[in-house]
Amino acid sequence: MMETVELCFPHLHNSSCIKHQADIFEIDLVSVLLSLLSTITAALNLLVIISISHFRQLHSTTNLILLSLAVSDFLVGLVVIPIFATMWKVCWYFGELLCGLVYLVPSTAIMASVGTVVLISVDRYVAICDPLHYPTRMTEKVVGISISVCWIYAFVYAISVYIDNVINQDKYRLCHGQCMVHTSRDANFILAFVIPVTTIVCLYVKVFIMAASQARAIRSNATAVISKTSRKSEIKAARNLGILVLVYLMCYSPYYFVAYSEANILIFGVPIELVSIYLYFLNSCINPLMYAMLYPWFRKAIKLIVTLQILKHGSSILDLYSGNSGSKKPQGRF
Repeated sequence: MMETVELCFPHLHNSSCIKHQADIFEIDLVSVLLSLLSTITAALNLLVIISISHFRQLHSTTNLILLSLAVSDFLVGLVVIPIFATMWKVCWYFGELLCGLVYLVPSTAIMASVGTVVLISVDRYVAICDPLHYPTRMTEKVVGISISVCWIYAFVYAISVYIDNVINQDKYRLCHGQCMVHTSRDANFILAFVIPVTTIVCLYVKVFIMAASQARAIRSNATAVISKTSRKSEIKAARNLGILVLVYLMCYSPYYFVAYSEANILIFGVPIELVSIYLYFLNSCINPLMYAMLYPWFRKAIKLIVTLQILKHGSSILDLYSGNSGSKKPQGRF
């Protein structure tokens, strides 16, 4: 016996999209997983935002870039993931114009997140490869302008995609009841993957070479204690940038692989294209763990936030660096 096919707009017949049909267990499982991912992503990034904004010791140029990254990733967790979690299983009844507007925030947040990761790499490159000129080159004004340009570029990109979809909606719309914004696959691949990854990798290679060079020079000209301390610092900086590149590639590569392979596979009733998009979003959950949660001063800040001690008078000037195994203030470095 043939199953009855339900249409989003029955009166449109062949031009209507078919309602998504999946096992109730699959729908519930995917919904729970995405809700969990959304909540964790938003919560972790909100903690980073509050930490950097509230505590004066964290007001550095590097942490200003981290704040921008946390804001974009917070929007991904709060807005983007819930939107995409809903799109795959329900019909869209609100028209093409509103569909395009819904994608403005996701497009802006994702592009801003990618751009900010590049800014972090540039900041670390200058700090490690040209430390003497770092204070004059990476000033608050320069970093502020760079972050603004990053967000403006992301918004302009999102607007251009929206306008293109409104003008060519008949060309891109496969059926009525679908809300999927079309983007140029090649342009998106170059702007959101090739250029950022190439930039990050090139900077990482230079940082690694410089770190190795400095370690060799220190070993031959300085005391063993100073050599060990400095070498550890440079190796840690190089290692963290390496982790950045690796996680970025792991989260972003599957999306472009699926896009170019045009695979049509279902995983728990969800198209593999959407699964790759959710993996794309996973980077926004991992970012605060990589850039903030692993450091003692951020863990201390988060403890103060969770226990509501930040509500006490003078909490913004508390010392977050004491008790870190005698380490000095790290100047917000990786």
